[in-house]
Amino acid sequence: MENIDQAALRHACRTLLKPIVSFLMKCGMTAREFNDIAKSAFVEAASEEYGIKGRPTNIARVSLLTGISRKEVKRQRELLQKPEPAPERKTTDATRLLSGWHQDADYLDQLGQPLGLPVSGDGASFAALCARYAGDIPATTMMKELKRVGAVEQNADGKVTVRRRYYMPTQFDPQWIMNAGNTFADLGDNINYNLTSDADHPSRFLGRATEDTIDASAIPEFKQFIEQHGQPFLELVDDWLAAHRSEKRVPGGDGQVRLGAGLFLIQGKKE
Repeated sequence: MENIDQAALRHACRTLLKPIVSFLMKCGMTAREFNDIAKSAFVEAASEEYGIKGRPTNIARVSLLTGISRKEVKRQRELLQKPEPAPERKTTDATRLLSGWHQDADYLDQLGQPLGLPVSGDGASFAALCARYAGDIPATTMMKELKRVGAVEQNADGKVTVRRRYYMPTQFDPQWIMNAGNTFADLGDNINYNLTSDADHPSRFLGRATEDTIDASAIPEFKQFIEQHGQPFLELVDDWLAAHRSEKRVPGGDGQVRLGAGLFLIQGKKE
């Protein structure tokens, strides 16, 4: 690590932070608030990743690694130990439910399309689907949330039909903000892992296809191209993941890992 070009590192850091800072400012966060969170993140990473023989890193070593005073390291560690109220997370359960509605034979018609479901009752119903895929979230709560984001609608006959395969919360609500943070984190974790990959820990797939000399008039056609080919690919990934789910179906259980793939459109000026 001693030979890392510091100018290149600073440039990479600024490039990485610019969209994150733009996102945070849109959500109302100030530089002072960000600075405090940044110190906390430095202390947390140094404490967890640089200990000797699996032990947490001591305060003096964290201070040396991060450049943060020992007094401030101690304060940040105390803050990290205080339990924070966990934001309500609907993404996993809602996405699992919508995915099951598109894949589970009990909820598909003869053409393999998702059935319109009664709210409750014997056989295939929204309540039964919720019980199968949404953990302990009440069916009424899930219904309200999925209606709110336009993922389902209830017809005049009372049946519920699905409009989306994936859960996408309303822009700037708490769940949307958490999703955005998780997207940044997933990409960052991939890059960070690949920095130290070796023969025993092969790098994870990370690729882009970009060109700096595209005529701006081609943007609508490219967006349509990505929609046409990207969505089927993600559905193929979703089908593979569904086929390899653990029978336990307890997120974070022993012997289970989180797997997936991300796909996003790139558009901007040449750097």
